[in-house]
Amino acid sequence: MLWIQSLWFAAGLVALVAGASSLVRGASKLALSFGLSPLVVGLTIVAFGTSAPEMAVSTGAVLEGKGDIAIGNVVGSNIFNVLFILGISALIVPLVVHIQLIRQEIPIMLGASLLLLVLALDGNIQVWEGLLLLVLLVAYTAFLVIQSRKESAQQATEFNDEVRPAQPGAWDAHWAAQIGLIVAGLALLVVGSDWLVSSSVAFAKSFGVSDLVIGLTIVAAGTSMPEVATSLTAALKGERDIAVGNVVGSNTFNILGVVGLSGLVAGSDGLAVASSVLNFDIWVMLAVALACLPIFVTGREIARWEGAVFLGYYVAYVGYLLLAAQQHEALPAFSATMIGFVIPLTVVTLVVVWLRQPKNHTA
Repeated sequence: MLWIQSLWFAAGLVALVAGASSLVRGASKLALSFGLSPLVVGLTIVAFGTSAPEMAVSTGAVLEGKGDIAIGNVVGSNIFNVLFILGISALIVPLVVHIQLIRQEIPIMLGASLLLLVLALDGNIQVWEGLLLLVLLVAYTAFLVIQSRKESAQQATEFNDEVRPAQPGAWDAHWAAQIGLIVAGLALLVVGSDWLVSSSVAFAKSFGVSDLVIGLTIVAAGTSMPEVATSLTAALKGERDIAVGNVVGSNTFNILGVVGLSGLVAGSDGLAVASSVLNFDIWVMLAVALACLPIFVTGREIARWEGAVFLGYYVAYVGYLLLAAQQHEALPAFSATMIGFVIPLTVVTLVVVWLRQPKNHTA
């Protein structure tokens, strides 16, 4: 029954979020106990921990022979992260974009997105391609750790607030408790991913849509809940560059880490990439990544109206997927309106805003 599958989906989502939280808490405090700085922990363990649900669900889906959910989860999560999370965060408070994000992190995210497109053009992510992505992830992480030594005191202070060592005498101060948190977190991620994938497949059959559409929408939004929580909390606390950096870093990790591991786990058959993803969704993901540049550059701030544009486009994207899945008669009119009016109007608006923007911003 559908309501039972809904309960399993909700339980899986809760397990994923709780597992990610437990894993981040245990691993962060253990790393701090070994002398790593909060800044390094924030750039690595915390950043990767928020993407742990995507990794658990995608690898679990591959092992269960549901490759469409695996690739749909990554592509859908990256679209959701930018359009929905940044959109709703900017509506709460305009988001400041640090100059490093414009000069470094966004180009890296764009590069990773382009690389995924190139690797997927043959309709398959082979084992060696998955390994290549994982190697690039290791190199990227090492680069961040080395670069963190040059970060400003202000950024270090923000991470000090986000990543705190265990207090002496606290129950999680001992290494055994920290390892226990890590083990419990991993277990919850494994169990939660299994429940989420199984219930998602049931949803797909019940609604008459494909595993891919479910992966691009429900599963993608569900596994991005840690990013939602992290970015919204950071925005409300005034740590607005962390709110943006979390999304950009998570997207890079999803491509290099989640797709990389999924391709590796898929074995000799490789991770199949559906033709509909190649023809549409992966291009939307790339367009969303490209859209970050002009929007972020206009004053180095995501204004409330830009956040509203992001949210509007996410609603339009999901609407298109659902109409296309049902082959609804409204699909041609919807597509024509988006392509012929809404998108050109948005581009013109962004160009006008950029041209009117003062050019004397300081770094």
